[in-house]
Amino acid sequence: MKKRTAGLLGIFLAAAMMTAGCGSDSSQEAAKDTEQKTEDNVSEAEDKTEVKDDAGAADEKTDNADKGDSEEPVTILMAAAASLEYSMKDDLIPMFQEQHPNITVEGTYDSSGKLQTQIESGIDADLFFSAAEKQMTALKDENLIDGDSIQNLLENKIVLVVPSDKKDDYTKFEDVANAETVAVGDPESVPAGQYAKEALTTLGLWDQVSAKASLGTNVTEVLNWVAEGSADAGIVYATDAATKKDTLAVIAEAPEGSLAQKVIYPAGIVTGSAKKDAAQLFLDFLASDEASAVFEEYGFTPVK
Repeated sequence: MKKRTAGLLGIFLAAAMMTAGCGSDSSQEAAKDTEQKTEDNVSEAEDKTEVKDDAGAADEKTDNADKGDSEEPVTILMAAAASLEYSMKDDLIPMFQEQHPNITVEGTYDSSGKLQTQIESGIDADLFFSAAEKQMTALKDENLIDGDSIQNLLENKIVLVVPSDKKDDYTKFEDVANAETVAVGDPESVPAGQYAKEALTTLGLWDQVSAKASLGTNVTEVLNWVAEGSADAGIVYATDAATKKDTLAVIAEAPEGSLAQKVIYPAGIVTGSAKKDAAQLFLDFLASDEASAVFEEYGFTPVK
């Protein structure tokens, strides 16, 4: 009996050990399965991340390509009054091009009348910035300027200037009649000359002054004649006089009421321009507060 009991006990112990062994093997297999699944999941996640990164990179390339298409280099030509040249070249154009590096702005500067004629003759201009409404209106009526694009941006004044060493000989605008030689813009094509003639006609002095006047092809030429002493006095824009403070003295503005209308500078896009989007961006910039602050530094009064 004891032998049988011992035998049975041995069988149970052996079975228990085998069960324990099997349990250990199952645990190890389960651990291996879990480890493999974890590795598979990590690999799958990495694959998805790589696919996502590749897709993101592709989208970024597409975005950059689209951006490049919309910012291809373009050059626009602005036909602008001579009195705008300093503010444009020295400040405004560089400021705009820094904000829009793909757009190059070139300028041609002369009397507004001459620029009008050039636009009528087919000059490849994209934007016209006139020193008077007369020339802008004429081009709009000829369908050469997009009427909807025109903006009155600036106001200027006409003033009597003399060489600094002769300023004591003059006290008021009307004293221009006392000068031996007078420089004014040609009223046929130069807005500053047209304004000068209007003011002097209102004051009853045009016949007297015109008899001894030298007529300049633009306001810059008139300014230089007075600065060089080739003329004893001249009538120019206040903004131009401000560029020659070292050599010229401003005596006075044209009297109130001597001009029927203010000296307004309008700007508009040329109808035949093939670069209207870029031209509009520049026009919008010129109408901005940022540009207005620069114009004020040059003596202009922004029109609001």
